[in-house]
Amino acid sequence: MPHPLVPLWPARRIRAALLASVLSLGAPAAFAEEAPKTDTTPQSAVEVDGDAGAYLAAMVAANESDYTAAADWYARALTRDPANPALLEGSVISNIGRGEITLAANDARRLMAAGVKSQTAYLALVADAGKAGRFDEIQKASTQGLTAGALLDGLVGAWSDIGEGRMSEALEGFDKIAKTKGLEAFGLYHKALAMASAGDFEGADDILSGRAAGQIAVMRRGVIAHVEVLSQLERNPDALALLDRAFGTGQDPQIDDLRRRLSAGEPLPFDVVRNATDGLGEVFFTLATALNGEADDSYTLIYARIAAWLRPDHADAQLLTAGLLEQQGQHELATAAYAAIPPDSPIFHVAEIGRAQATYAAGRKEASLEILQALTRSHGQIMAVHVALADALRREERFADALKSYDTAIAMVPKPERGFWPVFYSRGICEERLGNFDAAERDMRKALDLQPDQPQVLNYLGYSFVDRGVHLDEALSMIERAVAGQPDSGYIIDSLAWAYFRLGRYEEAVVPMERASLLEPVDPVVTDHLGDVYWAVGRTREAEFQWHRALSFNPLEKDAARIRKKLELGLDTVLAAEGAPPLGPVKTATDAD
Repeated sequence: MPHPLVPLWPARRIRAALLASVLSLGAPAAFAEEAPKTDTTPQSAVEVDGDAGAYLAAMVAANESDYTAAADWYARALTRDPANPALLEGSVISNIGRGEITLAANDARRLMAAGVKSQTAYLALVADAGKAGRFDEIQKASTQGLTAGALLDGLVGAWSDIGEGRMSEALEGFDKIAKTKGLEAFGLYHKALAMASAGDFEGADDILSGRAAGQIAVMRRGVIAHVEVLSQLERNPDALALLDRAFGTGQDPQIDDLRRRLSAGEPLPFDVVRNATDGLGEVFFTLATALNGEADDSYTLIYARIAAWLRPDHADAQLLTAGLLEQQGQHELATAAYAAIPPDSPIFHVAEIGRAQATYAAGRKEASLEILQALTRSHGQIMAVHVALADALRREERFADALKSYDTAIAMVPKPERGFWPVFYSRGICEERLGNFDAAERDMRKALDLQPDQPQVLNYLGYSFVDRGVHLDEALSMIERAVAGQPDSGYIIDSLAWAYFRLGRYEEAVVPMERASLLEPVDPVVTDHLGDVYWAVGRTREAEFQWHRALSFNPLEKDAARIRKKLELGLDTVLAAEGAPPLGPVKTATDAD
């Protein structure tokens, strides 16, 4: 019987690792935009006439990041009070959040016509004008005092100059940013993109290589841009060497495709930024990536949405948008964003794994599995696809089916590296649940070879030994090491206490079990265990109290039935009826020695 509190290694962990590898090599400190100075939710203190109910409903929806509902309620309220700044501001934000940039821009114009200077409205207007190639409007807005911060203003202004055919002025604008402390990388990176988009690949290489102004840290997309620049300079071997340095040799369909084409002598086109509109999209994507994890998700989403809207084939922006929506619980919008990435994209498999997770979170479990099963047929050469399906099947307790998918994934990696430990751990869980204890132990020990002292693995394997009454000294040592690794993990501390209990060391079990209960105060299993420990040391009244509490926390029905029997007959009688060994006399650590 496995420990009931051991968490599954979720599919989202694999997807998160994929997402991180696709979007960034690790954003440097210089790529950090200052936190927003204003809340993205309109203030309720603003007087709202007309349909106050619709306004309040919009506010509630906005606070819950339900952009679709919020936009609909703001639209209703605006029919009664069409010039209200709070309603217009809320409508702009909500429409950007759900991807309706044109509607957001329409409300932004009304807001500006009312004389209200709004950062979010300015962003919507920049996006709308940039998409249509009306770069003069962006330039005009900047002269009217509209702003979204010096960095974005400078980058947008420079790309708008390019859109107007003023390359010299644009390069001066990028240079100005590059001379600003803390923003050097932004200015240099976008200057390199601008030069490459104009065919000056030598100048772009000078910047990206570090020869022009020193080494700059760039995102994954920046490395790919440099690879394309080198290929345009007929330096495919140098481009291949850069890919190897930046990404290693792990499985990565996008990088593998670039390697194949470079090795074949193919000149890669420079398409990271093709024109000024692409450049604006890259500005918003660059800032969204820098803001991700540093600012509120709703604020970061504004930048990601605009980047994806300015350039719909920007798969990285679509992926970031979907991830942000999922983090905010907007699973339907996230599903749509993931689905916007086409099947021929080299990161389609990442998007489909994300779409499956969002579909599951929306309550459509079978549809989620169908997405992953279809992906194994279309992209079965990618190991992560099989891991994602296996994780999903394991989550549904379809352990035999999950085991087959883990087998396929593991067979694809002849020499697994350190980061592969979760796959062996997950397969070991399936083996254990199926009663294949020797195979489970082999997988768990392999996981520990790859990641020594990993608390989850130590806890699971140690607990399974205790539960079966084997390797007891090693089992207790494993669980104690797991506790040392995660001292604030309630379920691991529960394992330690339960190990003491199963070994008959009841007094020693009391303190860790009480601590586990404090860390997991409403968990039915921990609370039930606490009751058993109290009963074993003679604190029967307290045991009954804890069992009553456990019942109030909605345990599984089979657990609830057993708890009710304990309350009726006592733990000793229940153990005897189950054929389990009776509770022994209370032993201390000294007695055990």
